[in-house]
Amino acid sequence: MYPNLYYAFKDLFGVDVPALRFVNSFGFFVALAFLAAASILTAELRRKSKAGLLQPVDEQVMVGQPATLWELLTNFILGFVLGYKILALFFLSADAKEDPQTFIFSSQGNWPLGIGVGLLFAGLKWWEKRKHQLPQPEKRTIRMWPHDRVGEITILALIFGLVGAKLFDIFENWSDFLQHPDAYLLSPAGLTFYGGLICAAIAILIFARKNKIPLRHLADAVAPALMLAYAIGRIGCHVAGDGDWGIVNTNPKPFDWLPDWMWAYNYPHNVNEAGVPIPGCTGRYCNQLPQAVYPTAFYETIASTLLFFVLWSLRKTLKPYGAIFALYLILNGIERFFIEKIRVNNEMNLLGFNPTQAEVISVCLILTGIILWIFLAKKYNTRTVKA
Repeated sequence: MYPNLYYAFKDLFGVDVPALRFVNSFGFFVALAFLAAASILTAELRRKSKAGLLQPVDEQVMVGQPATLWELLTNFILGFVLGYKILALFFLSADAKEDPQTFIFSSQGNWPLGIGVGLLFAGLKWWEKRKHQLPQPEKRTIRMWPHDRVGEITILALIFGLVGAKLFDIFENWSDFLQHPDAYLLSPAGLTFYGGLICAAIAILIFARKNKIPLRHLADAVAPALMLAYAIGRIGCHVAGDGDWGIVNTNPKPFDWLPDWMWAYNYPHNVNEAGVPIPGCTGRYCNQLPQAVYPTAFYETIASTLLFFVLWSLRKTLKPYGAIFALYLILNGIERFFIEKIRVNNEMNLLGFNPTQAEVISVCLILTGIILWIFLAKKYNTRTVKA
C-alpha cells in the first residue's frame, strides 16, 4: 500500500523525493476523480448545447472597477493559508516530514511565510484590477452557457461533498465520535461517499435553479461523470488502504490466474495503520491486517467503470430526459447494496433489522430511481429514440 506518493514513487521507480510525503494517495486520486468528472460533464453539457437542448443566459457584470476590500481580504486569506500551512511543510524538520498530516491538522504554521504570501496574493489582485481599471466603470453583458459553469459546479461539489462525507461518517460512528471527537473532526480519514453525494447534490440543485440550468439535462449530464469519479476515487481507497476493505476472506482462490491480492489482501502499510506490526518494518505505516480480506474498493472500481460505460453508451438514446440519471441511481444503489455484503461496516438497528447506513441509502436510491423513471415516462410519454 502507498499512504502517500512518496512510498509509491520509491517502490515503483526507486526514487526518493521527500516532498511527495505531502501528497496523500487518497487525496491524489480524489483530485483526479474531480478533474475527470469535470471533463466528462463539460463535454456532455457542450454536446447538449450544440443539440439545442440547453440555452445560454445573459448576465450583466461591472468592468473597470478597482479591487474591493473584500477581494483583497479574500486573496490575503487564501495566500496566508497557503504560506502558513502548505509552503511551511518544506521547512519542517526531517522527523516532522514523516508525518505531514499531523502538522496540517494542527495549529502550527509559519507566520512569516503566511503573512508574506498573503500580502503577495493581495498585491497581485490589486495589480490585476488596476491594469483593467476604467475611468468610469461600466456594465457589460456576457453570455454564459451551462458548460461555462462547470468550474463553479465542481467547486460546490468539492466543498459540500467533503463536508457531507465527513458529517455522514460522524453520524455512522456516532457513539465513537462522542468519545473521540478530535479524531473525527481533525482527521482527513473517514469520508462517506453517500454523505458527500447527497450534500453536493442539494448544493448543485440550488445552484442550477438559480442559474436557470434545466435540471433534467444537468442530471443526465452529471450521471456518467459521477460514476466515473466514484471508480477513480475507489482506486485511491484501495491504494491508500483507508479502511474501505471487506470482511475476512478465507475461501480458496477460485482461479489460478487471479493475483492473490485481487481475491484476499491484508493491506500492508495501510494509511490507517490498522492491524498488527509488520516484522522488520520501522517508522510510520508499518501495520497490516492480521487476516486477508476482500479488496472491496478494487471490486467497486471495476464495477463502477463498467457502469460508467453503460451510462455513456446510452446517454444519446435513452428517453425521456432525466432517465439516465434515474438509471444511475438504480445502478449505483444496486452496486453498493451488494458490495456491502462482503464489506466491513457498522450496522444499524432499524425496525428489527441490522442494515448498514450504505445499505439503507442504497435501497432509497434504487427506489428513488425507479419512481423517477416511472414518473418521467408517464409525464412525458416518450419512448427510446435517437437524439
